[in-house]
Amino acid sequence: MAANAARWMRRNLFATPLQGLATLALAACLGAAAAPVLDWAVLSADWSGERRTDCTGGGACWVFIGARLGQFVYGFYPEAARWRVDLAAALVVAAGLVFAVPRLSRRGTVFGVCLVVAMVAAGALLAGGAIGLPAVSSRQWGGLMLTLVITVAGLAAAFPLGVLLALGRRSDMPVVRALCVAFIELWRGVPLITVLFMASVMLPLFLPEGAEVDRLLRALIGVSLFAAAYMAEVVRGGLQAVPRGQAEAAMALGLGYWRTMASVILPQALRHVIPGLINTVIGLFKDTTLVLVIGMFDFLGVVQVALTDPEWLGFALEGYVFAGLVYWIVCFGLSRLSLAIERRGAGAARGNSL
Repeated sequence: MAANAARWMRRNLFATPLQGLATLALAACLGAAAAPVLDWAVLSADWSGERRTDCTGGGACWVFIGARLGQFVYGFYPEAARWRVDLAAALVVAAGLVFAVPRLSRRGTVFGVCLVVAMVAAGALLAGGAIGLPAVSSRQWGGLMLTLVITVAGLAAAFPLGVLLALGRRSDMPVVRALCVAFIELWRGVPLITVLFMASVMLPLFLPEGAEVDRLLRALIGVSLFAAAYMAEVVRGGLQAVPRGQAEAAMALGLGYWRTMASVILPQALRHVIPGLINTVIGLFKDTTLVLVIGMFDFLGVVQVALTDPEWLGFALEGYVFAGLVYWIVCFGLSRLSLAIERRGAGAARGNSL
Protein backbone atom coordinates (compact mmCIF):
# COMPACT_ATOMS: atom_id res chain seq x y z
CA MET A 1 0.00 0.00 0.00
CA ALA A 2 2.88 2.37 0.76
CA ALA A 3 4.35 1.62 -2.66
CA ASN A 4 1.03 2.48 -4.32
CA ALA A 5 0.84 5.74 -2.38
CA ALA A 6 4.39 6.68 -3.37
CA ARG A 7 3.64 5.84 -7.00
CA TRP A 8 0.49 8.00 -6.91
CA MET A 9 2.39 10.93 -5.40
CA ARG A 10 5.13 10.72 -8.04
CA ARG A 11 2.60 10.59 -10.85
CA ASN A 12 0.23 13.30 -9.57
CA LEU A 13 2.26 15.61 -7.31
CA PHE A 14 5.91 15.38 -8.40
CA ALA A 15 5.71 14.48 -12.08
CA THR A 16 7.96 17.42 -13.03
CA PRO A 17 10.33 19.67 -11.02
CA LEU A 18 7.95 22.61 -11.43
CA GLN A 19 4.97 20.54 -10.29
CA GLY A 20 6.95 19.28 -7.28
CA LEU A 21 7.92 22.85 -6.34
CA ALA A 22 4.30 23.97 -6.59
CA THR A 23 3.20 21.02 -4.44
CA LEU A 24 5.72 21.85 -1.71
CA ALA A 25 4.82 25.55 -1.75
CA LEU A 26 1.11 24.78 -1.50
CA ALA A 27 1.73 22.29 1.32
CA ALA A 28 3.72 24.93 3.23
CA CYS A 29 0.92 27.49 2.86
CA LEU A 30 -1.72 25.01 3.98
CA GLY A 31 0.41 23.97 6.95
CA ALA A 32 0.94 27.57 8.04
CA ALA A 33 -2.79 28.28 7.80
CA ALA A 34 -3.88 25.02 9.44
CA ALA A 35 -1.58 25.20 12.46
CA PRO A 36 -3.40 27.99 14.37
CA VAL A 37 -6.79 26.53 13.45
CA LEU A 38 -5.76 23.11 14.73
CA ASP A 39 -4.43 24.64 17.93
CA TRP A 40 -7.66 26.60 18.53
CA ALA A 41 -10.08 23.83 17.58
CA VAL A 42 -8.32 20.78 19.07
CA LEU A 43 -5.10 21.25 21.05
CA SER A 44 -6.08 24.21 23.25
CA ALA A 45 -9.82 23.54 23.20
CA ASP A 46 -11.96 22.60 26.20
CA TRP A 47 -14.04 19.48 25.64
CA SER A 48 -15.56 18.53 29.00
CA GLY A 49 -17.64 20.43 31.50
CA GLU A 50 -21.06 21.95 31.88
CA ARG A 51 -20.57 25.66 32.53
CA ARG A 52 -18.71 28.62 31.13
CA THR A 53 -16.18 28.45 33.98
CA ASP A 54 -14.99 25.09 32.64
CA CYS A 55 -13.52 26.80 29.57
CA THR A 56 -9.99 27.70 30.67
CA GLY A 57 -7.78 26.40 27.85
CA GLY A 58 -7.69 29.53 25.70
CA GLY A 59 -8.96 27.70 22.63
CA ALA A 60 -12.43 26.74 21.47
CA CYS A 61 -15.03 26.13 24.17
CA TRP A 62 -16.83 23.02 22.90
CA VAL A 63 -18.41 22.78 26.35
CA PHE A 64 -20.98 25.26 25.00
CA ILE A 65 -21.92 22.84 22.21
CA GLY A 66 -22.21 19.91 24.61
CA ALA A 67 -24.35 21.87 27.05
CA ARG A 68 -26.76 23.00 24.33
CA LEU A 69 -26.68 19.96 22.04
CA GLY A 70 -30.16 18.77 23.00
CA GLN A 71 -31.64 22.15 22.17
CA PHE A 72 -29.73 22.31 18.88
CA VAL A 73 -31.19 18.96 17.80
CA TYR A 74 -34.73 19.07 19.24
CA GLY A 75 -35.36 22.80 19.60
CA PHE A 76 -37.91 23.50 22.34
CA TYR A 77 -39.57 20.07 22.07
CA PRO A 78 -40.38 18.71 25.58
CA GLU A 79 -37.43 16.68 26.83
CA ALA A 80 -39.62 13.83 28.09
CA ALA A 81 -41.17 13.42 24.63
CA ARG A 82 -38.00 13.53 22.53
CA TRP A 83 -38.20 9.77 22.00
CA ARG A 84 -41.08 10.55 19.64
CA VAL A 85 -38.74 12.59 17.46
CA ASP A 86 -36.22 9.74 17.39
CA LEU A 87 -38.91 7.20 16.48
CA ALA A 88 -40.33 9.45 13.75
CA ALA A 89 -36.87 9.86 12.23
CA ALA A 90 -36.30 6.10 12.37
CA LEU A 91 -39.58 5.48 10.51
CA VAL A 92 -38.67 7.87 7.68
CA VAL A 93 -35.14 6.43 7.40
CA ALA A 94 -36.55 2.89 7.31
CA ALA A 95 -38.87 3.91 4.48
CA GLY A 96 -35.91 5.41 2.63
CA LEU A 97 -33.97 2.16 2.93
CA VAL A 98 -36.64 0.49 0.80
CA PHE A 99 -35.21 2.39 -2.17
CA ALA A 100 -31.82 0.76 -1.52
CA VAL A 101 -33.19 -2.76 -2.14
CA PRO A 102 -31.80 -3.43 -5.65
CA ARG A 103 -34.13 -6.18 -6.88
CA LEU A 104 -37.41 -5.16 -5.28
CA SER A 105 -40.28 -5.45 -7.73
CA ARG A 106 -41.87 -2.06 -8.53
CA ARG A 107 -39.41 -0.44 -6.16
CA GLY A 108 -40.47 3.11 -6.93
CA THR A 109 -44.14 2.44 -6.11
CA VAL A 110 -43.30 0.53 -2.93
CA PHE A 111 -40.90 3.28 -1.86
CA GLY A 112 -43.52 5.96 -2.45
CA VAL A 113 -46.17 4.11 -0.45
CA CYS A 114 -43.76 3.37 2.42
CA LEU A 115 -42.58 6.99 2.48
CA VAL A 116 -46.14 8.36 2.64
CA VAL A 117 -47.10 5.95 5.42
CA ALA A 118 -43.91 6.71 7.35
CA MET A 119 -44.38 10.48 7.04
CA VAL A 120 -48.01 10.31 8.18
CA ALA A 121 -46.99 8.19 11.17
CA ALA A 122 -44.07 10.53 11.91
CA GLY A 123 -46.34 13.57 11.77
CA ALA A 124 -48.80 11.92 14.17
CA LEU A 125 -45.97 11.10 16.57
CA LEU A 126 -44.54 14.61 16.50
CA ALA A 127 -47.86 16.42 16.83
CA GLY A 128 -49.52 13.95 19.22
CA GLY A 129 -53.03 14.58 20.46
CA ALA A 130 -54.93 12.28 18.11
CA ILE A 131 -53.16 9.02 19.01
CA GLY A 132 -53.22 9.20 22.77
CA LEU A 133 -49.99 11.13 23.09
CA PRO A 134 -49.79 14.60 24.64
CA ALA A 135 -50.08 17.27 21.96
CA VAL A 136 -46.97 19.30 21.18
CA SER A 137 -47.58 22.58 19.39
CA SER A 138 -45.53 23.29 16.27
CA ARG A 139 -44.35 26.45 18.08
CA GLN A 140 -42.21 24.14 20.23
CA TRP A 141 -40.61 22.47 17.24
CA GLY A 142 -37.17 23.70 16.34
CA GLY A 143 -33.52 22.93 15.86
CA LEU A 144 -32.23 20.31 13.46
CA MET A 145 -35.53 18.47 13.84
CA LEU A 146 -37.48 21.36 12.31
CA THR A 147 -34.91 21.77 9.53
CA LEU A 148 -35.28 18.12 8.54
CA VAL A 149 -39.08 18.19 8.85
CA ILE A 150 -39.35 21.15 6.48
CA THR A 151 -36.83 19.66 4.06
CA VAL A 152 -38.28 16.15 3.91
CA ALA A 153 -41.94 17.17 3.90
CA GLY A 154 -41.29 19.95 1.40
CA LEU A 155 -39.47 17.63 -0.99
CA ALA A 156 -42.06 14.87 -0.63
CA ALA A 157 -44.71 17.32 -1.83
CA ALA A 158 -42.51 19.20 -4.32
CA PHE A 159 -41.18 16.23 -6.29
CA PRO A 160 -44.47 14.80 -7.66
CA LEU A 161 -45.79 18.32 -8.27
CA GLY A 162 -42.56 19.22 -10.07
CA VAL A 163 -42.85 16.15 -12.30
CA LEU A 164 -46.44 17.05 -13.20
CA LEU A 165 -45.42 20.65 -13.95
CA ALA A 166 -42.56 19.45 -16.17
CA LEU A 167 -44.92 17.19 -18.10
CA GLY A 168 -47.47 19.99 -18.32
CA ARG A 169 -44.91 22.43 -19.69
CA ARG A 170 -44.22 19.96 -22.53
CA SER A 171 -47.90 19.24 -23.10
CA ASP A 172 -49.56 19.66 -26.50
CA MET A 173 -52.55 21.34 -24.81
CA PRO A 174 -51.98 25.13 -24.92
CA VAL A 175 -54.00 25.92 -21.80
CA VAL A 176 -52.20 23.33 -19.66
CA ARG A 177 -48.81 24.40 -21.02
CA ALA A 178 -49.54 28.08 -20.38
CA LEU A 179 -50.70 27.46 -16.81
CA CYS A 180 -47.60 25.38 -16.01
CA VAL A 181 -45.26 27.96 -17.55
CA ALA A 182 -46.96 30.75 -15.60
CA PHE A 183 -46.70 28.80 -12.32
CA ILE A 184 -43.04 27.94 -12.81
CA GLU A 185 -41.96 31.41 -13.87
CA LEU A 186 -43.94 33.08 -11.08
CA TRP A 187 -42.43 30.97 -8.28
CA ARG A 188 -38.94 31.04 -9.74
CA GLY A 189 -39.10 34.80 -10.08
CA VAL A 190 -39.53 35.59 -6.38
CA PRO A 191 -37.11 34.88 -3.50
CA LEU A 192 -38.04 32.25 -0.92
CA ILE A 193 -38.03 34.80 1.88
CA THR A 194 -40.87 36.62 0.10
CA VAL A 195 -42.80 33.37 -0.28
CA LEU A 196 -42.45 32.62 3.43
CA PHE A 197 -43.46 36.14 4.38
CA MET A 198 -46.57 35.96 2.18
CA ALA A 199 -47.49 32.51 3.56
CA SER A 200 -47.13 33.68 7.14
CA VAL A 201 -48.47 37.23 7.03
CA MET A 202 -50.60 37.69 3.91
CA LEU A 203 -52.33 34.31 3.62
CA PRO A 204 -54.34 34.68 6.87
CA LEU A 205 -55.83 37.90 5.48
CA PHE A 206 -57.58 35.93 2.73
CA LEU A 207 -59.03 33.29 5.06
CA PRO A 208 -62.55 33.46 6.52
CA GLU A 209 -62.86 35.13 9.91
CA GLY A 210 -61.94 32.73 12.68
CA ALA A 211 -60.13 30.33 10.33
CA GLU A 212 -56.49 29.70 11.16
CA VAL A 213 -53.81 27.64 9.46
CA ASP A 214 -50.87 26.39 11.49
CA ARG A 215 -47.75 28.46 10.91
CA LEU A 216 -45.64 25.39 10.13
CA LEU A 217 -48.20 24.18 7.59
CA ARG A 218 -48.14 27.58 5.90
CA ALA A 219 -44.36 27.44 5.70
CA LEU A 220 -44.48 23.90 4.29
CA ILE A 221 -46.94 24.94 1.58
CA GLY A 222 -44.77 27.87 0.55
CA VAL A 223 -41.57 25.82 0.55
CA SER A 224 -43.21 22.98 -1.40
CA LEU A 225 -44.55 25.26 -4.15
CA PHE A 226 -41.24 27.10 -4.38
CA ALA A 227 -39.20 23.87 -4.62
CA ALA A 228 -41.66 22.34 -7.11
CA ALA A 229 -40.94 25.13 -9.62
CA TYR A 230 -37.21 24.36 -9.51
CA MET A 231 -37.82 20.62 -9.59
CA ALA A 232 -39.98 21.07 -12.69
CA GLU A 233 -37.19 22.72 -14.66
CA VAL A 234 -34.67 20.07 -13.60
CA VAL A 235 -37.04 17.26 -14.64
CA ARG A 236 -37.86 19.04 -17.90
CA GLY A 237 -34.17 19.02 -18.76
CA GLY A 238 -34.11 15.28 -18.23
CA LEU A 239 -37.20 14.79 -20.39
CA GLN A 240 -35.55 16.68 -23.23
CA ALA A 241 -32.51 14.40 -22.99
CA VAL A 242 -34.60 11.29 -23.72
CA PRO A 243 -34.76 10.55 -27.48
CA ARG A 244 -38.21 11.05 -29.00
CA GLY A 245 -38.00 7.55 -30.44
CA GLN A 246 -38.41 6.08 -26.95
CA ALA A 247 -41.91 7.51 -26.62
CA GLU A 248 -42.80 6.60 -30.20
CA ALA A 249 -41.71 3.00 -29.65
CA ALA A 250 -43.75 2.75 -26.44
CA MET A 251 -46.81 4.16 -28.16
CA ALA A 252 -46.35 1.67 -31.01
CA LEU A 253 -46.43 -1.15 -28.45
CA GLY A 254 -49.85 0.06 -27.29
CA LEU A 255 -48.83 1.84 -24.10
CA GLY A 256 -50.86 4.90 -23.22
CA TYR A 257 -49.43 8.31 -22.38
CA TRP A 258 -49.22 7.82 -18.63
CA ARG A 259 -47.82 4.28 -18.83
CA THR A 260 -45.25 5.47 -21.35
CA MET A 261 -44.18 8.28 -19.06
CA ALA A 262 -44.13 6.20 -15.88
CA SER A 263 -42.45 3.10 -17.31
CA VAL A 264 -40.25 4.35 -20.15
CA ILE A 265 -39.59 8.09 -20.21
CA LEU A 266 -39.43 9.25 -16.59
CA PRO A 267 -37.00 6.54 -15.37
CA GLN A 268 -34.54 7.56 -18.07
CA ALA A 269 -35.13 11.29 -17.58
CA LEU A 270 -34.63 11.16 -13.82
CA ARG A 271 -31.42 9.16 -14.27
CA HIS A 272 -30.04 12.00 -16.40
CA VAL A 273 -30.81 14.71 -13.84
CA ILE A 274 -29.80 13.10 -10.53
CA PRO A 275 -27.09 15.77 -9.91
CA GLY A 276 -29.60 18.55 -10.55
CA LEU A 277 -32.19 16.99 -8.25
CA ILE A 278 -29.67 16.54 -5.44
CA ASN A 279 -28.51 20.11 -5.97
CA THR A 280 -32.11 21.28 -5.48
CA VAL A 281 -32.37 19.18 -2.31
CA ILE A 282 -29.15 20.69 -0.93
CA GLY A 283 -30.33 24.20 -1.76
CA LEU A 284 -33.66 23.64 -0.02
CA PHE A 285 -31.96 22.14 3.04
CA LYS A 286 -29.86 25.27 3.45
CA ASP A 287 -32.71 27.66 2.59
CA THR A 288 -34.73 26.42 5.57
CA THR A 289 -32.73 28.92 7.64
CA LEU A 290 -35.04 31.60 6.19
CA VAL A 291 -37.98 30.39 8.32
CA LEU A 292 -36.43 32.49 11.09
CA VAL A 293 -38.07 35.56 9.52
CA ILE A 294 -41.54 34.14 10.31
CA GLY A 295 -40.70 33.32 13.89
CA MET A 296 -39.69 29.65 13.53
CA PHE A 297 -36.36 28.54 14.92
CA ASP A 298 -34.63 26.00 12.72
CA PHE A 299 -31.16 24.63 13.45
CA LEU A 300 -29.28 27.85 12.76
CA GLY A 301 -31.98 29.90 14.48
CA VAL A 302 -31.69 27.85 17.67
CA VAL A 303 -27.91 28.28 17.60
CA GLN A 304 -28.37 32.04 17.36
CA VAL A 305 -30.86 32.00 20.24
CA ALA A 306 -28.43 30.02 22.41
CA LEU A 307 -25.74 32.63 21.75
CA THR A 308 -27.90 35.29 23.41
CA ASP A 309 -27.83 33.44 26.74
CA PRO A 310 -25.82 35.68 29.13
CA GLU A 311 -23.95 32.63 30.43
CA TRP A 312 -22.56 31.85 26.98
CA LEU A 313 -21.94 35.30 25.54
CA GLY A 314 -18.74 35.47 23.50
CA PHE A 315 -18.86 31.95 22.03
CA ALA A 316 -20.46 32.84 18.71
CA LEU A 317 -17.51 31.45 16.75
CA GLU A 318 -17.92 27.99 18.28
CA GLY A 319 -21.65 28.04 17.57
CA TYR A 320 -21.29 29.04 13.94
CA VAL A 321 -18.41 26.63 13.33
CA PHE A 322 -20.53 23.80 14.73
CA ALA A 323 -23.53 24.83 12.61
CA GLY A 324 -21.39 25.07 9.49
CA LEU A 325 -19.90 21.65 10.15
CA VAL A 326 -23.36 20.08 10.50
CA TYR A 327 -24.58 21.68 7.28
CA TRP A 328 -21.41 20.56 5.48
CA ILE A 329 -21.74 16.96 6.71
CA VAL A 330 -25.36 16.73 5.51
CA CYS A 331 -24.65 18.37 2.14
CA PHE A 332 -21.51 16.31 1.55
CA GLY A 333 -23.44 13.15 2.43
CA LEU A 334 -26.13 14.07 -0.10
CA SER A 335 -23.50 14.65 -2.79
CA ARG A 336 -21.98 11.23 -2.12
CA LEU A 337 -25.46 9.71 -2.26
CA SER A 338 -25.91 11.34 -5.65
CA LEU A 339 -22.70 9.76 -6.92
CA ALA A 340 -23.72 6.34 -5.59
CA ILE A 341 -27.12 6.54 -7.31
CA GLU A 342 -25.47 7.66 -10.54
CA ARG A 343 -23.03 4.74 -10.47
CA ARG A 344 -25.80 2.24 -9.75
CA GLY A 345 -27.93 3.70 -12.52
CA ALA A 346 -25.02 3.59 -14.96
CA GLY A 347 -24.33 -0.03 -14.01
CA ALA A 348 -27.96 -0.98 -14.51
CA ALA A 349 -28.01 0.77 -17.89
CA ARG A 350 -24.91 -1.12 -19.03
CA GLY A 351 -26.45 -4.39 -17.86
CA ASN A 352 -29.64 -3.70 -19.80
CA SER A 353 -27.70 -2.81 -22.93
CA LEU A 354 -25.86 -6.12 -22.77
